[in-house]
Amino acid sequence: MQKLIRRREPVPAPALTGELDKPLLARIYSARGILVPSELDLSLARLLPPEQLKNADRAATMLADAIAAGSKLLVIGDFDADGATSTALAVAVLRQFGAERVDYLVPNRFDYGYGLTPEIVELAATREPDMIITVDNGISSLRGVAAARERGIATLITDHHLAGRELPEADVIVNPNQPGCDFPSKNLAGVGVIFYVMLALRAELRRRGWFNQGEEPNLGHYTDLVALGTVADVVPLDYNNRILVAAGLQRMQAGVARPGIRALLEVASRDYRTVVASDLGFAVGPRINAAGRLDDMSIGIECLLSADPARAAALAMQLHQLNQDRRVIESGMQDEALQALAQLDLGEQGTPPVAMTLYQGGWHQGVIGILASRIKDRLHRPTIAFADGDPGQIKGSARSIPGIHIRDILDAVAVRHPGLISKFGGHAMAAGLSLARDDYEAFAGAFVEEVARHADDVELQAVIESDGALEEAEFDLELANTLRFAGPWGQHFPEPLFDGVFRIVSQRLVGEKHLKLVLLPLNGSVLLDAIAFNVDLDIWPQESIETVEIAYRLDVNEYRGKRSLQLMIEHLTPR
Repeated sequence: MQKLIRRREPVPAPALTGELDKPLLARIYSARGILVPSELDLSLARLLPPEQLKNADRAATMLADAIAAGSKLLVIGDFDADGATSTALAVAVLRQFGAERVDYLVPNRFDYGYGLTPEIVELAATREPDMIITVDNGISSLRGVAAARERGIATLITDHHLAGRELPEADVIVNPNQPGCDFPSKNLAGVGVIFYVMLALRAELRRRGWFNQGEEPNLGHYTDLVALGTVADVVPLDYNNRILVAAGLQRMQAGVARPGIRALLEVASRDYRTVVASDLGFAVGPRINAAGRLDDMSIGIECLLSADPARAAALAMQLHQLNQDRRVIESGMQDEALQALAQLDLGEQGTPPVAMTLYQGGWHQGVIGILASRIKDRLHRPTIAFADGDPGQIKGSARSIPGIHIRDILDAVAVRHPGLISKFGGHAMAAGLSLARDDYEAFAGAFVEEVARHADDVELQAVIESDGALEEAEFDLELANTLRFAGPWGQHFPEPLFDGVFRIVSQRLVGEKHLKLVLLPLNGSVLLDAIAFNVDLDIWPQESIETVEIAYRLDVNEYRGKRSLQLMIEHLTPR
């Protein structure tokens, strides 16, 4: 789908302009809502205090009592990178705080589904825990919490997903998105929530005189896990989250990250000294996610928990191979999905419907989320991809676009069509659901109808937001390096992107589907190397195209020890 390039409007920020030596950087920050220099202070001292997070104090008391009593604690996590980092953090910190009996359980997604289900509680009960602690899940687990209560198992829910109409009857719930919680940052990832609970627990143990003189743990040492889970879960990087991510990145860059993260960076060919948030999102996170998608997330958790560099390296290599396998599976599924899309009757305008659903019985459950995301990006439409689940059931993974709250859409479908959806959960941009295979067509129609009801004020034209054009003098290696480390950049705080029209000096394919270009700015004289990944091979390369409009990032290319400027093209259109 053709994309519209729209330039961001920076807000005048004289205090910021006076503080920074690069006017372009001030322009970029102000366009993202930063207007004063104090908002650039990402020190941990600026973190929101845990006292503001509803029930964090109650959770701390509950955990402190359990540690003192020698209770058996079982952490139950989700099967993605946020769940893995949340689980590793909870287990590691509780052990460091003196909990002698701490274990974890991350159920296989294909056998048990998502959340604290009664079946998972039954499995957990075989380990005879006194308390279950959920991380990155549980807010929708009404039946699972009830099953734990029937067995006499206490439950502490820590989650960040949106709550439904009814909350589980857990002993304590900590979730910034639960009713009555006034925590200013609603964007904490699951790992951020459990990190805050551990901050509150440390304060409670300190109050009880639990720590010996000089032995109080430094929770800043766990921010590498928080940074990884936060970026990988693609939650908005508000000020509080940027503080957490910046602290974790600093540990990685200093070479003091845990061995598992160092090993994952290494197998992904990323230099820890120059790691940035995008490396976590596009290189490390997918390798951890691959374990939950194809195999057993405990591989990822053990990698993150390992203190032995050799064992961490071996586990990281397993994760790397799983990610390679995932790519092969995804590629085949994507080809099938694109073939199905090619058969759609899009009418004279060639416009896709307001929402998309796709289903193939042979598709892999663990990869449908990525497939939905790819199709959503291609068509700029809310998309749900389905695969076979339990007998007679199919499971769907949904991804959405700005303005369409996908969980609320599913909720509305469930209300209008009782019994059509077996279960669902999620948040604004991503969700999961299950339904009867025989109900797929009925659901597909109901889903499109519901999205259409909410689409009047939604921009169905894909838009790329740009920070404008660069002057020829700004095509500079030093500036590219400055921008790389001026974040952390991420969701809702995007990496600087620029646009312009360029003459094509040369073009050629590399790596089968990537386009390598040499460009010349209009009315300019500086030759610029550029690369565009995964181009449309029906269009590129094409020698008859002499001018192109692009949206691009400044990038530092390192090859054989030499560093040079390169434009990383996000979108290109022949002119």
